[in-house]
Amino acid sequence: MTQERFASACVASPHRLATGAGVEMLRAGGNALDAAVAVNLALSVVAPSSCGLGGDLFLLLWTDGESHAYNGSGRAPAAATVEAVRRAAADAGGRRDLGGLPERGALTVTVPGAVEAWFRILERFGTRTFAECAEAAARFATDGFALSAKGASTIREAAGAFARDDSAFDEWHAVYDRAREGEPFRQPGIARTLGALGAGGPDVFYRGDIAAAIAETVRSNGGLLAADDLAAHAGVWVRPLSAGYRGFDVVELPPNTQGVVALEALSMLEDAGPLPPDGDARHHLLLEVTKLALSDRRHVTDADHMRVTAPELLDRSRLLELASAIDPERAGRPPSAFAAPGGTAHMAVVDGDGMCVSLIESNWEGFGSGLTVPGWGINLHNRGSRFFLDEDRANVIAPRKRPMHTLIPAMAMRDGRPRYVFGTMGGDGQAQIHVQLLARLIDDGWEPQEAVDAPRWELDPLDWSVAAESRFDAGMIDGLRRRGHRVEITTPLDPSMGHANVIEIGGDGLAGAADPRSEGSALGF
Repeated sequence: MTQERFASACVASPHRLATGAGVEMLRAGGNALDAAVAVNLALSVVAPSSCGLGGDLFLLLWTDGESHAYNGSGRAPAAATVEAVRRAAADAGGRRDLGGLPERGALTVTVPGAVEAWFRILERFGTRTFAECAEAAARFATDGFALSAKGASTIREAAGAFARDDSAFDEWHAVYDRAREGEPFRQPGIARTLGALGAGGPDVFYRGDIAAAIAETVRSNGGLLAADDLAAHAGVWVRPLSAGYRGFDVVELPPNTQGVVALEALSMLEDAGPLPPDGDARHHLLLEVTKLALSDRRHVTDADHMRVTAPELLDRSRLLELASAIDPERAGRPPSAFAAPGGTAHMAVVDGDGMCVSLIESNWEGFGSGLTVPGWGINLHNRGSRFFLDEDRANVIAPRKRPMHTLIPAMAMRDGRPRYVFGTMGGDGQAQIHVQLLARLIDDGWEPQEAVDAPRWELDPLDWSVAAESRFDAGMIDGLRRRGHRVEITTPLDPSMGHANVIEIGGDGLAGAADPRSEGSALGF
């Protein structure tokens, strides 16, 4: 397959307008980080289901020979003891399959960390102001953008999660019920927020008028988040995790993300030797190591609360012992992990000076909690919904604790420099997609777009059933079923299989890929 390559710079994201905003920033002289923030802010407007001003952010950046990582996730409210949340969840009709917590609504709101993260990362590595990075997003919010069929469908589907007779969701319906396919969709609340942030910085969000509005929105609907929780927020620079794979060093973020899960699976594959040819034997092996790694996600939570640490999970002797249980002819059933459906946006940017950015930001499930802050257009995420109320669980809720996150921006390094900058949305599927992409890119040597386009499968960590896109060879699917895998066939390009982006840095330039399951594009110059 022949793929277009770009000599200088490349942007890949899940929406073409956001990709354009990133290229616009690069052409104006901004660097890769400036462009990534511009892409993220534009996505907050044109893909509000996936990410936005009320979400969390994780960054992996490489520049001048070094990798840097930022954890921009927020914490649970100070009042969020197990007892307090259990009482409030009983009143809110918490779901048993989520450990007593509701899936949507005010109790699921933890501190949104993305806004602080944008300012912190720009301060350290950017060359443009937040206001400059927000210009395209503000234009889309003020003037509107033509809503596509896919965008309109996403909004219609989300509406079903937000009961019209529940006043908590009144503002969401006021904003999004007027969205129509093919018509300009304007979001003046987001435009107002972007303007306030550009003029006043993050303090207006965490200590000023916006903070007061967020706290009032949550508390008036039965949540526990208070103004003091917002004022206390601070993200943190962290040391990335890495593991070797076929001569590459794959770099992921540490807990509270599930990056360790992807590295576990890759480490087990590394020790298993060369992959079998594409077919049922190969995918059986990929599925089995991924199951074992996903099962370990039950240990992942806020790094300060981990009972089994990331280095312990990645211990090679431990992983060899785990993998020794794999039967090449029979599907295994390791301990299940809790489910974590997704709603996320990943973006990759590489600039002419070689700075590489892998950034991911999320509202969690579509539009998050369903709470939209009146007057400001901020959709508050529902990251707290995957906390547990069971003290035996690592991810049990506690005051000012970060929840387990599925968000994992990544890079694959060769000889100390990035070769692939990549990531995906997809909740449970993110680590699984990383494994499948790298098998295509590294083991098979495929071009990025070819690897992104390839059919995918996704394991359900609750019962280890497999959803597989219909483009897989029927013989391969039959082979998996003979081995005991419960496989269900989905659509040819199932959006639930993630919206992946990849940029390859090669000797002959940059090759970018955006996922055909999204509205995205990869552009460069």
